[in-house]
Amino acid sequence: MPMKHLPNILSSLRIVGAVALLLSDVSSILFWVLYIICGISDIADGWLARKLKCVTRTGALLDSVADICFVSCCAWKLLPILELPWWLWLWAGVIVAIKVVNQLSALVMYRHFCFPHTLANKCTGFLLFIAVPMTFWSIVPISIVAAVATFAAIQEGHFIRTTS
Repeated sequence: MPMKHLPNILSSLRIVGAVALLLSDVSSILFWVLYIICGISDIADGWLARKLKCVTRTGALLDSVADICFVSCCAWKLLPILELPWWLWLWAGVIVAIKVVNQLSALVMYRHFCFPHTLANKCTGFLLFIAVPMTFWSIVPISIVAAVATFAAIQEGHFIRTTS
């Protein structure tokens, strides 16, 4: 197996790991081990793709799909047990709405979805990975993530609308 496939294999394994999270109990060690492995693979796949000089459009799309799967599966498992205030739910809804508008804009302008891997999006993903476990004790970390995610979503929309 050529090393150039390793980043895409990591992204694919993150999708499998995300599905395995759905089958795991949040209070189990297995859930949190899978969570950590998925989070580390998110960091490693892009870094390896750049290091191995095998960055591809397909790889970037696969990474985005894996990110969506990981975040969605974590949200499905964790949101019902986290006690978040109403204003944080509203804020999350605004971020999701911005991201949906961004994708609709990309569909209208380019006839395909667009998932820019901006620094702000990468920071959001990393902070989200770290903040989620902390949210069981305090909403401050997830509030910081929401602020960064809002900026990232707005920047993403700007990028989609101004880049050809």
